[in-house]
Amino acid sequence: MTKQRLVILGGGESGVGTALLAKTKGFDVFVSDKGKIKENYKQVLVQNDIEWEDEKHSEEKILNANIIMKSPGIPDKVSLVKQIREKGIKVVSEIEFASKYTNATVIGITGSNGKTTTATLAHHILKEELNVGLAGNIGDSFAKQVLEENFDNYVLEISSFQLDDIIDFKPKIAVITNITPDHLDRYDYKFENYIASKFRIAKNQSKDDYLIYDADDEVIVDYLKKNPVQSTLLPFSLVKTIENGAYLDKENIKITIDNTQIIMPTNKIALEGKHNVKNAMAASTVAHLLKIRKQTIRESLENFQGVEHRLEHVLKINKVQYINDSKATNVNATYFALESMSAPTVWIVGGVDKGNDYQELFRFVNEKVKAIICLGAENEKLMSTFGNMVDVIIETQFMSEAVKIAYKIAESGDNVLLSPACASFDLFENYEDRGRQFKNAVRNL
Repeated sequence: MTKQRLVILGGGESGVGTALLAKTKGFDVFVSDKGKIKENYKQVLVQNDIEWEDEKHSEEKILNANIIMKSPGIPDKVSLVKQIREKGIKVVSEIEFASKYTNATVIGITGSNGKTTTATLAHHILKEELNVGLAGNIGDSFAKQVLEENFDNYVLEISSFQLDDIIDFKPKIAVITNITPDHLDRYDYKFENYIASKFRIAKNQSKDDYLIYDADDEVIVDYLKKNPVQSTLLPFSLVKTIENGAYLDKENIKITIDNTQIIMPTNKIALEGKHNVKNAMAASTVAHLLKIRKQTIRESLENFQGVEHRLEHVLKINKVQYINDSKATNVNATYFALESMSAPTVWIVGGVDKGNDYQELFRFVNEKVKAIICLGAENEKLMSTFGNMVDVIIETQFMSEAVKIAYKIAESGDNVLLSPACASFDLFENYEDRGRQFKNAVRNL
């Protein structure tokens, strides 16, 4: 019997992880990357005798595949992907491929914002009592962990791009944190396409599976009314009373599943802000479903330190707090950041605009922002949108300069907040690079 040929487009974390797993499962594997494959990944491919190419896609070596795993970063409109689809070759995401080789309980978490924090927090709680891995958009790829770790449970942070290429994948527990316009450039600028993409996380679920979601999010609630899912629903809310699921009762989170209720005080949650109460509700509901003890959940919420580049307090200099929120790559994330500011704020914003509507930020900018520093290759839209709202608005192309300007403007008791509301690919490699440059510039003041 001839081997199945798996071609992997993209030689990053998910691509190389898939290559390793596929090789041990008997596939004939070929990795192709249009860009440069990083040296450490090349070494892994060479050591494992996996054929690869970079800085090109050789069509004759790709279009003879039985199955293609494409990196979530490659859009469908690329001509090579169109050719692949026209030939009827099956295209899957890493999540889909790897899930075939594990019987673990999978918790899949998606949403426009909060998914990294919710996934990391859920893992932080579960690891106290269960054998559990954290993968997807975080850390080592799911495929690599299935191959090397073989955990009994996985918490996966899953983007809409990864969900676009699932066929049979279904998590036992799915979480949708919220849905706000993001990545619309990949969905023909149609919000409904993006919403449908997020809901793919529940499309294969049955009534024995669970969907945890934000009942205060009108987009989610409306979609569920028109497109009911099979899953058992467990909503969470800050304003409604929820019979099955989680809600806020004064200062306490109350979570009820199958008539067993647990109560968690919110005043001791380590993470600040209303949005983090929601993230805590979602993660605690997952933990309660998996029979984690109440005491463990409570202690984990109290000692969780949060995620790097997400409202991360860097340093206080001359009584000015510098905050790194580089992970805020869309307007809604920046909304939460500005909402949680309790002092006058110098706001560093900008990058690659994905068709942003900044209107929902106006209230906070008027109330809290004393100066805006635009940090992007193109700042016209920010300048015209916010120019009349603040006394000081400055543009720059360098992080070190942005931080120096902020240092001059900020006074004792102020905050300096990097919360870009945009993607980072104009001046930086990615949001991590942007956040680290900010932290280094602050440390060098």
